[in-house]
Amino acid sequence: MNKMSAIGGVMAILMVLQCTEAVTVHVVGDGLGWTVPEDSSAYQNWASTNNFVLGDILSFNFETNRHDVAEVAKGSYETCTSNNTIGTILLTGPTNITLNRAGEHFYICTIGQHCNGGQKLAINVSTTPSTTGALPPSTGAFPPSTTTTPPPPFSAASGSALASVALLLFSLFMGIAF
Repeated sequence: MNKMSAIGGVMAILMVLQCTEAVTVHVVGDGLGWTVPEDSSAYQNWASTNNFVLGDILSFNFETNRHDVAEVAKGSYETCTSNNTIGTILLTGPTNITLNRAGEHFYICTIGQHCNGGQKLAINVSTTPSTTGALPPSTGAFPPSTTTTPPPPFSAASGSALASVALLLFSLFMGIAF
């Protein structure tokens, strides 16, 4: 193998690792899951500690037939109505939603009075990881988000570690090759 082929291969691996580590899976509510919280501000508090970026995944952990997830317009979020759903209501838990557009996203549970009890989430999705995840929400209707299967078990932390190891190996290779 010549030096240029080796360099190209290592660079390709580093680019794949960089792309892979950009996706974050956010488990909505962490250990709380997607349920009616005791504290009605629980999901907004959770969102304020996260940064949501295009391509990230929201993982809603809930029991089928006890809860659901609907993306709605801001007005429906504020009044806890499912009149303006965006896409289909997701009835089977757990479920994952890939954040495929920047801007504000509003999610509620449409069952009974769950939304009025605080089972609702407002987030802001950015194109870069530098903004905060919490909103003050604004108006507007949006195209539907996409439901996806769970991503492979690969975290940003392991991606960074792999990238560091690959870079170290590349540096060692270049030192030996010269």
